[in-house]
Amino acid sequence: MATVYLDELFLLNLVVDYLLLLAAGRLAGEVLCRPRLALGAALGAAYAAGVVLPFGGFLLHPLCKLGAGVLMVVLAYGHSRRLLRTGLTFFAVSAAFGGGVFLLQTFGSRSLALDGMLSAAPDLRLILLSATVCYILITLALGRVSRHSASGELVKAELTLAGRRVELTALVDTGNTLADPATGQPVMVAEGEKAAPLFPPGRAPTAEELRDPPALLERLWAEGWRGRCRLLPYRAVGIEHGLLLAVRLDGAKVGGQEWRGLLLALSPTPVTDGGGYSALIGT
Repeated sequence: MATVYLDELFLLNLVVDYLLLLAAGRLAGEVLCRPRLALGAALGAAYAAGVVLPFGGFLLHPLCKLGAGVLMVVLAYGHSRRLLRTGLTFFAVSAAFGGGVFLLQTFGSRSLALDGMLSAAPDLRLILLSATVCYILITLALGRVSRHSASGELVKAELTLAGRRVELTALVDTGNTLADPATGQPVMVAEGEKAAPLFPPGRAPTAEELRDPPALLERLWAEGWRGRCRLLPYRAVGIEHGLLLAVRLDGAKVGGQEWRGLLLALSPTPVTDGGGYSALIGT
């Protein structure tokens, strides 16, 4: 009987499940929230560990396996309106990875699975390497299928202006091509209400003012913001020629990356319909 080390079994499945959820999200064009991915992977790892515990044999029932997979997807992408598509993608990616493991078993001398679960012990490094290679191959081979979809990652954005500071959750959106005409670097688009702390008390633009950018620009210029603000033209679905008020920030840290002189465009409407973010920035 093979010896199974519970800690190695948990770690192995944690890494592999994280990569599978990550690959599924990228292929389905989902917004990636790393903590939620880790939570879903932890559930999968705990399920794999539970299988080898005493009286854990019932977990090998197909319905239990299916339920565990569904819960993993819900934990990782439960905030998405495309949950079904992401879930089906996850099971397809898992099947592809399972085929890779079977192929390794066919040409290798050791079994890499125990009762359908990845086993650790002597093959830990081999399986982790195989999982990474499979992740790369799957995303490269199937990535074109989802290239048309809006995809990105949620990151924390720390913005500073005239000694004032605000933290927002931003989506790094590869489909957002709005750029600063002066520097060519991406422009961050944020909900005006969320960016209000960057302005002096009582002087933040209202939603009504943001709908009339020229008048708002005139008001801010009169208050001494002439070197800070400008109008930024943009195009979007249903909007051929639009204008946003943009403010040049003193500093910005987006996902750990420092940005100097970043333009922040203020949107009068929400930038998402429930995706958990309040700002967008391109790459």
